[in-house]
Amino acid sequence: MSIARETIVGCILAGGLSRRMGGADKALIRLGPLPMIAHVAERLRPQVGDLVINTNGDPDLYSDFSLPIVKDSISGFAGPLAGIVAGMEWALEHRSDATHLATAAADTPFFPADLVARLSDRTKGATDCIVLASSRSHRHPVFGLWPLALHKDLAAWMCSTDSYKVMAWVQRHPWEVVEFHDIDAHPNGIDPFFNANTPQELAEAETLLATIKYGSGDSA
Repeated sequence: MSIARETIVGCILAGGLSRRMGGADKALIRLGPLPMIAHVAERLRPQVGDLVINTNGDPDLYSDFSLPIVKDSISGFAGPLAGIVAGMEWALEHRSDATHLATAAADTPFFPADLVARLSDRTKGATDCIVLASSRSHRHPVFGLWPLALHKDLAAWMCSTDSYKVMAWVQRHPWEVVEFHDIDAHPNGIDPFFNANTPQELAEAETLLATIKYGSGDSA
């Protein structure tokens, strides 16, 4: 049994420090004609009921996207889990009918257009099950579907643990993984969760964008 799209709030995680991009806000670096985060928002927005951006940078820099901005309520750049907590808090405050948060990284512009639907299907109706994406047998913990019912547990964990690793908390709860296939717009395939963390990877993303969007078509 799938979860209704309207009850899922999407959250783009853009709260990192972007050290490998020289400290620049990589979510706002241009990929083709648009900032990288615009590609992510374009993919995630149709998959969810509402969409927010988690960033600890200047919120005015994101004003063009006309999306709510949520900052980490946990100090110290505590990683993706802090962004998930922030997204959950927004959903619980602003969407009384919401049941789940779906997250996507701001530097991963080619993720599947059916990401949330497939993660939702894997819950099989369970209200406490976390579902994560995987490709090429590699988990992507920042691409997940998170029950809002786990908010208090996660917030308490973040205040008491010495490990902010996503899987350290996930493994305390029921969880599943969904495997996604390569984008077949290239003879060798393209990992749909390819992310641009460095200037070199950004250049590669430019080539992939041209292949996917303007070459063989978007088959993600």
